[in-house]
Amino acid sequence: MTIGSPEALRHLRRDPVLKRVIRRVGPCTLAPARRQPYEALVRAIAHQQVHGRAAEAILGRFIAMCDCTGFPDPATVLARTPEAMRACGLSANKVLAIRDIAEKAAAGIVPTRAEARRLSDEALIERLVPLRGVGRWTVEMLLIFTLGRPDVLPVDDYGVREGWRVGAGLEEQPRPRALGEIGQAWAPFRTTAAWYLWRAADLAKEGGFKAPAAI
Repeated sequence: MTIGSPEALRHLRRDPVLKRVIRRVGPCTLAPARRQPYEALVRAIAHQQVHGRAAEAILGRFIAMCDCTGFPDPATVLARTPEAMRACGLSANKVLAIRDIAEKAAAGIVPTRAEARRLSDEALIERLVPLRGVGRWTVEMLLIFTLGRPDVLPVDDYGVREGWRVGAGLEEQPRPRALGEIGQAWAPFRTTAAWYLWRAADLAKEGGFKAPAAI
């Protein structure tokens, strides 16, 4: 199954809200990054509660501080002092989280991309949420944007719930459990549905998506 495939779109268009959203948004352009899960998790920690450009600047200083080719591996990160990491702009909590992820990656708890391929979505969530600074939402972003899993619906995500509110013409966002129940009909293509709901929310902020009357 491929994210944004014709088969996925045919299936999702059975839902009248998603049909309207897909027509307005156009083709799905989601292309997962081919990163190792360890790198994706470290990047996710750096981006928490920080504007995207600021986070990338911090990451740039962090990578430069590690003085290596490509993204620093766990051993390289653990060889740097917390003080050196703080000097890159990382908060104390983020330093602790990144070091914990590096330790768990070195111990084999954070799987490689090849190892992750053999694990189910729920198995990966269960394995990774105990890491410091990593919650279910973070792992769901890893599943979608790094591993390209086709059937992930992050119901706790504000943008996904806002996209459904906009697309359905509702006054309030659905609660996570309610959206999860609605989304059961979208399986096994819930990642594609989530991407379209994110785009609906983005377009609404830009004034490019007019919600219909409530249905």
